[in-house]
Amino acid sequence: MTNQAAAPPNKLDAAVLKVAGVVVLGAIMSILDITVVSVALPTFQTEFDATYAEVAWTMTGYTLALATVIPLSGWAADRFGTKRLYMLAVLLFTLGSALCATADSIGQLVAFRVLQGLGGGMLMPLGMTIMTRAAGPDRIGRLMAVLGIPMLLGPIGGPILGGWLIEARSWHWIFLINVPVGVIALVYAYFALPKDNAEPSESFDFIGMLMLSPGLALFLYGVSSLPETGTITATKVWTTMLAGGLLVIGFIVYSFKPRHPLLDLRLFRNRNLAIASLSLFVFIIAFMGAGLLFPSYFLQVRGESTLHAGLLMAPQGIGAMLTMPIAGMLADKIPVGRTVPFAMGLIAVGFFTFTQVGTDTSYVLLCGSLFVMGLGMGGTMMPIMTSALRTLASHDVARGSTLTNILQQIGGSVGAAIMSVILTSQLNGSAPVPGLTDPNTGEPITEAGAAIANQHGAQIPLPPDVLQRGLAYVADSFATTFWVGFALVLATFIPIALLPRKREVSHLLDDVEGDGAAAATPTLIH
Repeated sequence: MTNQAAAPPNKLDAAVLKVAGVVVLGAIMSILDITVVSVALPTFQTEFDATYAEVAWTMTGYTLALATVIPLSGWAADRFGTKRLYMLAVLLFTLGSALCATADSIGQLVAFRVLQGLGGGMLMPLGMTIMTRAAGPDRIGRLMAVLGIPMLLGPIGGPILGGWLIEARSWHWIFLINVPVGVIALVYAYFALPKDNAEPSESFDFIGMLMLSPGLALFLYGVSSLPETGTITATKVWTTMLAGGLLVIGFIVYSFKPRHPLLDLRLFRNRNLAIASLSLFVFIIAFMGAGLLFPSYFLQVRGESTLHAGLLMAPQGIGAMLTMPIAGMLADKIPVGRTVPFAMGLIAVGFFTFTQVGTDTSYVLLCGSLFVMGLGMGGTMMPIMTSALRTLASHDVARGSTLTNILQQIGGSVGAAIMSVILTSQLNGSAPVPGLTDPNTGEPITEAGAAIANQHGAQIPLPPDVLQRGLAYVADSFATTFWVGFALVLATFIPIALLPRKREVSHLLDDVEGDGAAAATPTLIH
């Protein structure tokens, strides 16, 4: 059965681009904020006289708030309307940013970061829903490519922006910069987003909320604690992961009973959504986890400043910007199963270089490899997300985008924890420097630890051969960790091989036209 509604124009018109501008502004705020704050952690330690474990809560608290609120966004979008909810999310994020800049203790900063996360957690799933409805089925690929730009550039632009603001101004400005952008986004959203068409009759799944939101938060807390403890057997790791996992499993069993569950897992009966979600989940674990280590290599092995490390990552963003618009157009014309494997091949080729890194690997080679990986990134992530949402009925888009965002959040946290634990375990195997102990813990200082500290201005007296040996050990530790990431990248080819190789039949209605017609049941493409 085909949709008889008039097909939307082939090109992105001004009305659709106005909507895209609102969503991109919100995405830029949310994604940049994550990477900018990660740069500021050492500054927070100094400013608040806190340990690394304490300041790490500025990241963990934000992540847990995201995990708590994302499951609610699908129901809330249907109940209150995407425009109202999106403006509320921007307001919470902007208010949280302003309060973060006023914090005078690490406890206050963590609390205000949680408020930020409550707003930031809704921005991405709501933005995807708004843009998918605005584009219609024939333009979803190109519009998702527009949304993908901040998703890919955030990890690159964040360290550059954060390093510059901290050096030129103060740490307060990494939060204050969000305030004018948030105000502009609020005004812009009020005038540019279409009027809401809410469905107030749907009931709220309180039982599901009591299982899923705490379950995700507990599980991700345990995962986030892995790098600090270094082992899954630590009490606060396995107990919270187990409790969270049991709650999530309980929700999965329960979710097929109510008519309107908090998270509609029935949508996975759509083969396109199921395969695309699995592909996206494995891809996020592989690339986003290892991707966090690229700037760390430049910082810890090569002794670069935060700003320079961010600039060295720029080729990846440039590569993504070149291919993403092309990939968006192709996704509207060619099944993603025919294009994504080639893009993933570029990522694998570029990634392999990092398995060979040493203390003096050519920057030309590394930047060239990052550029090739960027070309692949631009042709991978957003086409997969396009495939996930294209065959959903209009009223299922909000819940489908919520599912994909939860998988991204979990995949990113798991990937980062895996890579961090492996790298930490490798570094801990370095030989101790005779006669040197940490004044705070009394533990012996290793050659690798002393070499990294000296790269960042510490004056630990080391013979040149010991320093060189320590740096070589650190480089080898990174190379070993990158081998694990490379293996995960190769594993991504398995679910990608199942992506549709025939044209998907879409039943997504163009809500911008306001035709009010009922959406047809999604066609399952095999």
